[in-house]
Amino acid sequence: MSMRHRIAVIDDDHSVRKALQRLLRSVNLEADAYGSGQEFLDALGAAKPDCLVLDLQMPEMNGLELQLHLAETGIRLPVVVITGHDEPGMRAQCMAAGASTYLRKPLDDQVLLEAIRRAIAAAPRHD
Repeated sequence: MSMRHRIAVIDDDHSVRKALQRLLRSVNLEADAYGSGQEFLDALGAAKPDCLVLDLQMPEMNGLELQLHLAETGIRLPVVVITGHDEPGMRAQCMAAGASTYLRKPLDDQVLLEAIRRAIAAAPRHD
């Protein structure tokens, strides 16, 4: 795979965003980081990321709400949901909304990277 994939990390915790950016860049993935769902939406242009790593618990617009908003507007992107607070029923709701994987923090780097690879591989090609 010669194409360099672009991953959007959306998490309200600055230290998590920076750590995930470093991890993704260490395996030759481009990584853009956003502190909120709205910040991601504001930056979303024609060049969409290949995958989202999306925190579930965020103020204003949580990860599930962002997933649903993207689906309602016809934007289909592979999503890996991450959460530090696994609430009953949230895994099922996120998966039903189209997430490919639901992971609990603290994250295992290799498990996360494999989840991203699987999500990108399973996504329909638009180009």
